[in-house]
Amino acid sequence: MANTDLERFVEADGRAERIKEVRKRIDAEDISYVYYQFPSVTGRIMGKGVPAPHWETIANKGFQLVYGATANLFIDRHGNYIGYGPEAAELVGIPEPETFAVLPWTAGDGKKLARVWCQCFRNREERDEPGAFLTSDCRGNLIRQQADFEEATGLHLRAGTEPEMMWLKLNDDGTPSVEGVTKPYCYHIDQFSELQPIINRVVEYGQKLGLDMIQGDHEDAPGQIELNFGFDRAERAADNLSTFRQICKQVGRELGAFPCFMPKPFMGVSANGCHHNISIWRGDENVFMPEGDDQQKPGQHGLWAIGGIMAHQPALTALTCSTVNSYRRLWDTGFWAPVFADWGFQNRTTALRVSAPGRFEYRTVDSAVNPYLSLSVLLAAMRDGIDRKLDPGEPEERNIYEAMEAGKEVKRLPMTFGAALEALEEDDVIKNALPGDMYRVFMHYKRDEWERHCAQVSDWDVNEYLDVLP
Repeated sequence: MANTDLERFVEADGRAERIKEVRKRIDAEDISYVYYQFPSVTGRIMGKGVPAPHWETIANKGFQLVYGATANLFIDRHGNYIGYGPEAAELVGIPEPETFAVLPWTAGDGKKLARVWCQCFRNREERDEPGAFLTSDCRGNLIRQQADFEEATGLHLRAGTEPEMMWLKLNDDGTPSVEGVTKPYCYHIDQFSELQPIINRVVEYGQKLGLDMIQGDHEDAPGQIELNFGFDRAERAADNLSTFRQICKQVGRELGAFPCFMPKPFMGVSANGCHHNISIWRGDENVFMPEGDDQQKPGQHGLWAIGGIMAHQPALTALTCSTVNSYRRLWDTGFWAPVFADWGFQNRTTALRVSAPGRFEYRTVDSAVNPYLSLSVLLAAMRDGIDRKLDPGEPEERNIYEAMEAGKEVKRLPMTFGAALEALEEDDVIKNALPGDMYRVFMHYKRDEWERHCAQVSDWDVNEYLDVLP
């Protein structure tokens, strides 16, 4: 009888058959190597590569990496490992056979590759909670939070993301420049066409990896495009965004360009956003859909969910604008980056807008987001709103700046990463969406990032103060 989370996961009904089906694919398609992967606290893809003949062994016993792999095995500015020290045990990564996919590109020698998503567990030999789910596994947390929400309420979260990135030229030594491949002309077909070879290959690889690639456009920064794919359940939507990023990286290697997901590499032009379009469903029924004659106004569950987001917006910002650079996007005015905690219909000056009947767009999120964390905390905020029936107030249909000039009082979002982290520390609902070690690892990593920024002398400092006196 299975006694641990790991054992129950490995012995789940139907899993043995799915493992056999993967073996058939490996043999039929002559796969030579498999990447076993999971996301870190920052959304980087971590894991191990294993020759394909060992599929059954890894599928049943897993692979091991230090716990600190969930924190990029990163050292803070004081020389301490973030999250877990060198004395910590090793996690066990167990693959999900249903996520096995053949990569549409090959190794340099032409051999075929595959990848599979994994969930992470505490080591089997740990004295405390052996074989338990590793709570610094952000992907596993989202899967379990969605399942708990669905079991408790009959509802589940679906999401679609709008990833923007800037395609940059490479220097002669192969490193990325800070120069876009195209000019900053928004919605310009000619500039879009300049990137068509890249776009075509991203679409091709995306389709082969199960993404429903639906549309794209050139945005208003150098080399900046947005390519969209279909929405899905939250846990799959996060996987899809991570897969999309991996595709872009591979295409950049092949075609000699650099896909930049840094939120704000240039000032004076738009930043890279990653708006989340979200809705709550009961089975195949979208409970955000309007219930009355007003086809813009969400149904009651939608209004409560918006109320939850409005109540927790400051803390949410730490997870959805999760880098120091993210706040350059908020400070560079005039480019539609939302800085006020309000909502409205088709109103791009608010942090949240009802973008179509049955869904709303959460706008305070950028391209560096870890989607597993952002969707976990958005789910927690909406669940709190639904549970407590929080009233979001009336939607703001005016330009928010004009409304404020007319006397409306609106809360400003945190405008530095440090302020956002302080807001997170004060919000128990959002903190609890980062269970167990997850909150500790996130705060250690991101507090260190903020402190390293504060401890630097920048070019701005030198230019501003070098000749300050007499």
